[in-house]
This record gives sequence, structure tokens and C-alpha cells, in this order.
Amino acid sequence: MNILNIMWAAGPAFASVHKVHQQILSQAETDTVVKTWLLQGAATGCVANVGECREWNLSSSRLKAKHFWRLVQPWMRMRFHRALQASGARVLLIDGIGVARVMLPVLKSLSQLRVVVVIHGATRLHQSDQALFQQFPASQLTLAAVSQTLAASLERDLQKPVITLRTAFDPQAFSARLLPRDQARASLGLPVDDAPVLGAIGRLVADKGFACLLEAFAKMLDSRPNLRLVIVGEGQARPELEARIKQLGLGDKVMLPGHLKHAATLFKAFDWVAIPSLEEGLGLTLQEAVMSGVPVLTSDLPVFREQLADTGRYAPVNDVDAWREAIFQAFNLPAQEVAADQYAALAPDQAWQRFSQTAATLLSCRN
Repeated sequence: MNILNIMWAAGPAFASVHKVHQQILSQAETDTVVKTWLLQGAATGCVANVGECREWNLSSSRLKAKHFWRLVQPWMRMRFHRALQASGARVLLIDGIGVARVMLPVLKSLSQLRVVVVIHGATRLHQSDQALFQQFPASQLTLAAVSQTLAASLERDLQKPVITLRTAFDPQAFSARLLPRDQARASLGLPVDDAPVLGAIGRLVADKGFACLLEAFAKMLDSRPNLRLVIVGEGQARPELEARIKQLGLGDKVMLPGHLKHAATLFKAFDWVAIPSLEEGLGLTLQEAVMSGVPVLTSDLPVFREQLADTGRYAPVNDVDAWREAIFQAFNLPAQEVAADQYAALAPDQAWQRFSQTAATLLSCRN
């Protein structure tokens, strides 16, 4: 069987999306051939092995049929139609609403193809989206969301069933790749000592809430002057964060090491992991930290409570003073006990089993 994995783009900004798709595709039948299309970007920019890849090199304006590109949209769809027919694919795994808007109109006349659209986060839905999805029978099109919170929201907006495919990792395989504390700290350029470190991993964009985290951290230093903050990731908010770090005189306290392909191996460098997101579809960093045995402090979002329930340590979204107090309290708690409780709540072994079964069913032509 052939599966075609269609992604919007490559690069660090899309690392978590590619990671999710690789986890899903790992559950395909052993004789399955997987090919990837990148609508934008190059395969060399992917953080995961995408196998045989076709790079379409299309601009966002062209994909979204803006301005002049609306006139040539039929020609682009014809190219996609021919390529799909030649691909030999029986199942299409589609990355999110954006790619679905591009590809679904092409698939109306290709009813032999089963389509699974995986939605990774909250997105602005158009009035036309509901009509687009309603054109396809359930036997051909399946919508899946990476959390129950997101699935419920999409079902309400689209008036169409959405399966929960809560992303999970194989705990044993993940743990085997973790670096010990001293090696992880050395890899980040941190002193190999007992100085407390608050870590964060994610794209440097406004929605990740790192500006709030930085301000809260700065206020924390009055009570914990030896605390350090490391934010791993890259993005358009870097200049603003760097400027604020300089204004606050925190150059020796805050590190921005950029995007690191091996970031998932470094969690043991941290005493706590902060996830101050303004919104999230799931939050892979939460799962990775908990499986690493590191407790997490998160924004008070339903998707995080879905995963950690009462074991989570939560702070109101984008509230600097509340985050400062939450960080203060966290570093006065027994971290190992909190981490153990959060691990039990997340139940990674059971989560991986559920994810594997659901993903295998979605990818099967016998579904």
C-alpha cells in the first residue's frame, strides 16, 4: 500500500507538525510505501526523515489563490490531479486545514483515495470550510485532531465528526534517547552544577508566551538570584526577546540557544519546564518533559488540564505577576514528587497504545 503525506512546509517552524506525522506514519502496515509532498520549502529543512519527497516550491499567495494567482488556480489543481493519479497512493495524510483547503477540491473526482486530515491547532475557520468538508462522505474523508479539546471545538464549528488522535510517543524509545543531566547541561553550555534552571522549548513567536515568561523570570530573581532561564527555539520574536533581555540586564541569566534538532534529548538539563502558551492544540513539550521526569508549569489552558488534570501546576495566560508567583512556588516544591504525579496522570504507556491503535486504523485501507 502507498501513503502520500502532504505537508504545508519544512523548516524549524514546522518541526512539531512533522514529528506528529512521523509518529502517525510509524503505525502504518509494514509493507507500506510512504512518500511526502512539501508544498513549500525543501526536504533538507525537515527535522524528520520524510523519505521520498517531492518539493512543489509554491508560494503562500499561490496556494491561497490570492490576487493574480486566483486566475491560475485551475492550472495548479490540474497539476495536483495528475500527480495524485500518478502517485499510486491509496491513503492521503494531510497536514491541517490549510493543506486541506488546497487539496480537497482536487480530490472530488478521486473518490478511490481515502483522506485523513490531521489538525494540529486552533485555526481561523472560513464559512466555506464547513461546506468544503461536507462534500465528502465519511467513507472517504476523516478529520482527526491531536487533542480532545481541539476535536470538540472543531466538531462544534464544522458540524462534522472529528476523531481524537492525541499525539503520543513510545515512552521507552523516547527515554532511551535522553541525555543525562550533566551531558544535557554541557550541551546547552550551562554550568554542570546544582544551580536551578527553568527551561522552555518552542518557536519564538508571540503565541508561545515567552515575553510573559521572561518578565516573570526577571521578577523572580529578587528571591532566587541563582536561577537561570533557557528558551530553546527560533522565530520572529527573537529580536524583541533579545532586546528585553538586554534592557533587564539578564545576559548572564537567560539563554536563547536557537533551534536545536536534538532538543528532545535535553530535558534533564532543567529542573522545571515552563509552557506559557497563549493557546495550544496539544503541546508536545508537555509530554516530552513529563516523560523525561521533569515537572512542568503551564498556562491554564483546557488542553493542558486534559493531559495533567489535578497534577498540573497552572498559571493564568499572559499574567506576569501570576507567573512570577507560580515559578516561585514551583521551585519550593519537591520536583521529583510532582514529576511522578504528572507522569502517572499522563500515563504515557497507555497513551501510546491508544495512539498507535487509532493511527493504524486511520491509515488502513480496510477502515
